[in-house]
Order: sequence, then structure tokens, then C-alpha cells
Amino acid sequence: MSHPIIIEQKVNASAEKIWKALTDINEMKIWYFDIPDFIPEEGAVFNFYEPGDEKKYHHQAEILEIIPEKKLKHTWFYPEFSDQKTIVTWELEPQGESTWIRLTHENIDGFNDLGENFSEKAFKEGWTQLTEQSLKRYLES
Repeated sequence: MSHPIIIEQKVNASAEKIWKALTDINEMKIWYFDIPDFIPEEGAVFNFYEPGDEKKYHHQAEILEIIPEKKLKHTWFYPEFSDQKTIVTWELEPQGESTWIRLTHENIDGFNDLGENFSEKAFKEGWTQLTEQSLKRYLES
């Protein structure tokens, strides 16, 4: 059984600004993924592919919980490869002029049979790059 991946990052930006980066489709495609069907409301389902033209991995997610400027929780899975669903949670905690971001990705051991690209190590590296480089750089520039 895998432990959840937890990535924490302090960002010099308000929770409001970070929330917009996490939930506005125009901002998301700059630092995250292009998700044209994303609607920030519980029960909404959204789909996307990794960047580039290859479109190798179809990602699908359903929003489970949304608390504006505090928490975004959704499933994360690959419908063409597995029935297993994992859970991704973004939590924001303002700290003065900065905000502490905590990303948690749970249940990824359900993807163990899908190969190296779906390993705990691969997810940890991907989330680390997204939070510590892409998101932080986007918000602080």
C-alpha cells in the first residue's frame, strides 16, 4: 500500500490569486493543463491530455469538494487504462502575504499495474515540478 504523495509549497501570492490559477481555464493552460471542459463546481467532470500533440494519456476527473480559496478535491484517473480512481486535493492556507499550498494525491497504488509512467515516483516528480516550478513561477512572476 502506498502512502499519499504530499507536496507542500509556500508561494508569495494570495489565496485568491492561487485559487484563480487553480480554477480558471485560461490561467490553468498557462502553467498546468489545457482543460476546456473544467467547471469549478462539485460533481463536474473534466477531461484532458498531457501537453503536446501525442495525446497518449486521457485523464478524467470529477470534482468531489470545492471550498473557494481553500480546497479543491477531485478524482484523477485514466479511463482507457484502468477502473482505479485516485484522489487529488489542493489545499490553500494563507500566511500573511504568502499562501501555503498542500497537494495530496492518494491511492496511486491502484495504478501499480499500469507501468513506470504511473508509479509513485513518476507522480511525485510530476507534482513536484508542477507545484514548485510551474505554479510557483507563474504566480510569482
